[in-house]
Amino acid sequence: MFERRPGAGAEFEHMIASLSGTVIERRADHVVIECGGVGYRVAVSSHTLAQTPQRGREGTLRTHLILRDDGAHLYGFASDDERELFLQLISVAGVGPKMALAVLSGSSVADTRAAIAAGDVKRFQVVPGIGRKTAERVIVELREKIAGELAAVPVAAADAGPRALAREGLVGLGYEPTEAERMLDAAVRDVGDEAEPEELIAAALRTAVKAA
Repeated sequence: MFERRPGAGAEFEHMIASLSGTVIERRADHVVIECGGVGYRVAVSSHTLAQTPQRGREGTLRTHLILRDDGAHLYGFASDDERELFLQLISVAGVGPKMALAVLSGSSVADTRAAIAAGDVKRFQVVPGIGRKTAERVIVELREKIAGELAAVPVAAADAGPRALAREGLVGLGYEPTEAERMLDAAVRDVGDEAEPEELIAAALRTAVKAA
């Protein structure tokens, strides 16, 4: 075991970025992967669990280690996107790792990001342990950042207008191009055709939430 010293948490939390080995246990909230004769207990969301191979098979998880006074806790993810969203969620005051995994278990990464960008507070209130104030805090602290990420496109498309960039962001979320265009038509009526891409995406997603 290593000695915990002040300021060492962040240093150790990036030590184990992934695990590859034999799956020896699968439970509702965690898996155990054996690597080099050592079994690592890794907390996972239901989506990651569903993508984890059955016992006895080889598997790989992206991971994040969190050190606390009660020990070291390892969290696993099926994709880099899921790990990144987990890190964004736990950066919000009042949202711990268990709550973040509960959020990730409730919806896909794309749907969760879309809900944040759209300011859909009700989507988060259905997650066990998240009240209205925490849900609103998640939206306030992450909405602008995630909407901006959804609007990001490759450099080759840098000259495209706001609507084109917003369309790319919606398509990246899984919407068909024609559906994205319909959503943007409604968004333009809401925020105007001179809005920034992230504003258009948020407005389009709000329209989709209302229509659901």
